[in-house]
Amino acid sequence: MNDTTPPEPPVTPPVTQPAPAAAAPAPAPAEPAATYKFPPSIHPDGNKFVVLAAVLTGFFWFIADWNILGWLSAGLTVWTFAFFRDPARVTPEGAGLVVSPADGLVSQIMEVPAPREISGSERGIGEGTFTRVSIFMSVFDVHVNRSPIAGTLRDIVYVPGKFLNAELDKASEHNERQYFVVEGADGRRIGFTQIAGLVARRIIKFVNTGESVGAGQRVGLIRFGSRVDVFLPAGTVPTVAVGQRAVAGETVIGRPGAPGERLRGVSQ
Repeated sequence: MNDTTPPEPPVTPPVTQPAPAAAAPAPAPAEPAATYKFPPSIHPDGNKFVVLAAVLTGFFWFIADWNILGWLSAGLTVWTFAFFRDPARVTPEGAGLVVSPADGLVSQIMEVPAPREISGSERGIGEGTFTRVSIFMSVFDVHVNRSPIAGTLRDIVYVPGKFLNAELDKASEHNERQYFVVEGADGRRIGFTQIAGLVARRIIKFVNTGESVGAGQRVGLIRFGSRVDVFLPAGTVPTVAVGQRAVAGETVIGRPGAPGERLRGVSQ
């Protein structure tokens, strides 16, 4: 007997739709190109000195008709403007970074005890040994000083004193100076000092105890030529070498690290 059951139609496999392609990540927005600003802005504290030098220049040239003194005072005007220049700075961001508070030459790096004026744990930087990074500012450097880290100003101590050459080691203890203690969000405290020198006769602060400051924020000014010391605590190693030039608010002078990782520089 023949089987008359019709054969089953072939089963058509389901059509699989291709998975949608992953969306390409959006490109990061391009940062605007940096450009030079000329002439640079100057700090308001210098306006009166620039105006005074310019008035002297005008007097010698147009009233007294003393051309030699006129040229000398014109040079003084340009130098005064340059001395009080206050350029914008771009401060690096990163956990544990300590930026330079001053423009100038890294003149010394050495291990020292905490200065007695800011030692102790209540408002000071604590006890023990610190790595002191000294930055010497000539009369041709920018003299606006900046905070090395972001945090709260725990203490500011002004100490009257002498006006020895700021490059001398004993200037740290004998010269007129002003100490700052900044405590970061992680509890780490960084101390730094404005030190007067042979020419410097005025140390100025722009901030007060208890205020919050950002890393690289302007905190003071020294006129005219001097030195700034920074005290790096244990666990923070210097990232600059003696003889290197530092730029306030930009050059990283310290970062987390183990003892003995100090850099050595080659003059060339």
